[in-house]
Amino acid sequence: MINSKTIFQVDAFADEAFKGNPAGVMILDAPLSEDWMQNMAAEMNLSETAFCCAQR
Repeated sequence: MINSKTIFQVDAFADEAFKGNPAGVMILDAPLSEDWMQNMAAEMNLSETAFCCAQR
């Protein structure tokens, strides 16, 4: 079974595309382990990667 997730690459600190600092943003349904998030950030190869999780 494939467990897919979506990660967005955004241009932080910019009001135009392809300007500013590239950053990864992933919205999670539930918190994941710190190791998993660090591995995902390394895989994205961006200087900044953020993980957001909405608690219900």
